[in-house]
Amino acid sequence: MEPLLEVKQLHIHFPTHGGTVKAVRGVDFTLGKGETLAIVGESGCGKSVSSLAIMGLIDHPGKITNGSIIFKGKDLTRLTSKEMRKIQGLDISMVFQDPMTALNPTLTIGSQLMEGLIHQKKLSKRKAKKEAIKVLDLVGISNPLERLKQYPHQLSGGMRQRVVIAMALICEPNLLIADEPTTALDVTIQAQILELFESIQKRTGISIVIITHDLGVVAKMADRIAVMYAGRVVEVGNKRQIFYHSEHPYTRALLQSVVRLDQSNNSLKPIEGSPPDLFSPPKGCAFVDRCPYAMEVCGRIQPQKTRLREGHQVECWLQDTRAVTIRKEMLASQS
Repeated sequence: MEPLLEVKQLHIHFPTHGGTVKAVRGVDFTLGKGETLAIVGESGCGKSVSSLAIMGLIDHPGKITNGSIIFKGKDLTRLTSKEMRKIQGLDISMVFQDPMTALNPTLTIGSQLMEGLIHQKKLSKRKAKKEAIKVLDLVGISNPLERLKQYPHQLSGGMRQRVVIAMALICEPNLLIADEPTTALDVTIQAQILELFESIQKRTGISIVIITHDLGVVAKMADRIAVMYAGRVVEVGNKRQIFYHSEHPYTRALLQSVVRLDQSNNSLKPIEGSPPDLFSPPKGCAFVDRCPYAMEVCGRIQPQKTRLREGHQVECWLQDTRAVTIRKEMLASQS
């Protein structure tokens, strides 16, 4: 699949009075045209920061210290703010977590939807209004002409989220980034929003990056999954590889911490311990203190990426070819 987006060795630091927070530490992933990539992991692992970097929205004093973000052959990290503004909203759009904070409470839905078309695409108000009605209909909002006159507080949570999605889609971007798009919604509305994403993708062929910690959302939407921990992508693969053949201990622990209705034992299995301090991250694998299979080398040297199957990669010493060879030799000698 031809890549639309390639993130290579991305590092993002946040200098503070107490030291530098190394929030993202060498993130790599790709996204194909028309593909959905889910980025999953615990809170604070760097999911949202990585997505904000793609949008060019890292606030001062945070900065990208290394790496590249290649979008349609262009490195976004080398663009000026003026050049980036021509891409934001037009080629790349974002759906934020809380629709009420993403919408301006003092402006009507219509004025907020039409703003991008008028200022970015230079459409007249009449044409922009037609496009706004069309996109509201696309996201399943009834009586779109009346909704344009309303304010955010006059809509339900599900309707506001649909409006935020409409704002992200109105300029027909190639890439949509959805940061926890269903967290603030009840279960029935969540299902509707996920179906809406799938429907829009089928109609438009848009590529989607969805950031979430909800594995149910991942199972429904994702083509491929990138598992993040302490600022790094520790495992990446398709749905079947991650859900049924995961190899990183953190990925397995993450899956085991979710209650499954198809099993008689529904007790939760929490991941023991806490994530590492990103003011001073460990030299080796960041999961070493919480991993039941940790070896001496894990805490000393960062594991390299190991390719297991087509499209399935993992950062773990247990899967390193040298470790696998030693393990086979040990088993052979025991037998």
